[in-house]
Amino acid sequence: MALKSTARISVVVPNWNGKDDLPACLDSLLAQTESCRIIVVENGSTDGSLEFLKSNYPQVELIVHQKNLGFDGGVNAGIRKSLADGDEFVALFNNDAVADKDWLKYLIADLETHQEAGIATCKFVSSDGTHIDSTGDLYTTWGLPYPRGRGEPINDKYDSEVEIFGATGGATLYRINMLKQIGIFDEDFFAYYEDIDISFRAQLAGWKVRFVPESVAFHQISATSSKIKGFATYQTIKNLPWVLHKNAPASVYWRIWPKFFIAYHSFVFAAIARGSVGPALKGYGKMLLLLPKKTVERWRIQHNRKVSSSYIWNLFTHELPPNAHKLRKLFHSRKTGVNR
Repeated sequence: MALKSTARISVVVPNWNGKDDLPACLDSLLAQTESCRIIVVENGSTDGSLEFLKSNYPQVELIVHQKNLGFDGGVNAGIRKSLADGDEFVALFNNDAVADKDWLKYLIADLETHQEAGIATCKFVSSDGTHIDSTGDLYTTWGLPYPRGRGEPINDKYDSEVEIFGATGGATLYRINMLKQIGIFDEDFFAYYEDIDISFRAQLAGWKVRFVPESVAFHQISATSSKIKGFATYQTIKNLPWVLHKNAPASVYWRIWPKFFIAYHSFVFAAIARGSVGPALKGYGKMLLLLPKKTVERWRIQHNRKVSSSYIWNLFTHELPPNAHKLRKLFHSRKTGVNR
């Protein structure tokens, strides 16, 4: 590994009503063996987070929003500050996560070694250290992304450094020069899949995304999203089509679209069937409403694309996500002609 970096690095922590989680999160960042400054974006919390931060963490820089701007609006504020202050790297870190003391050191060393890479992500594991949350994100030829290894017991299967399609926004390092080229997070996403979107844009611009297994962080999975009923359903249905619509080159888009159409609408109907009618229909409507805007963004992204369609196609995983049990059963029955 490279020697200790002298690069200027910021770690951005978005916070919304996470007062109880902040001490463990911030203490772990303050204990990093790689020097960095910490920027907490206070996203309109009502649980006393702001007062707690001012009283207990004066060494942490604060950006204060009067309302919740979501993950994307929150981290973008921190990223803009990092850009303005001349940083070389900016990391994002969830307020419900805890970093190993060498988490940042290994990510920095990897990007300094691999200049072709714009993003480096860690081994993100459950808060008790027993299961994997993510070892990088994959994107399938169904237009469905998923975290590699999620839910699997900790093992040595993911102990090798590899190039990966995407990176979780919860504990990842970004190269500032890359962000200057491709832009920052799409705030229309608010939360969910914005990390896939920015990873996709990075790949289209010719940047690599790397998984660094020595870098480890611990995560309370869904600690924030579980606080709001219907939040995950709304955001998933709203955002998922935008990832494909904005980023897939035309020849790739039309190869994916038929399967994605079926998979996506199965999610919509399943959400309605289990009683999430309002969030599902609201998400679907918002997705359609902003589709013209995403079409304009698509033109800009594709105009600046630096890699071939075949290169992008070969980055994809050519199978359904592991947890897509109903879709797998449906398409297996169609292929075999079995009526169920």
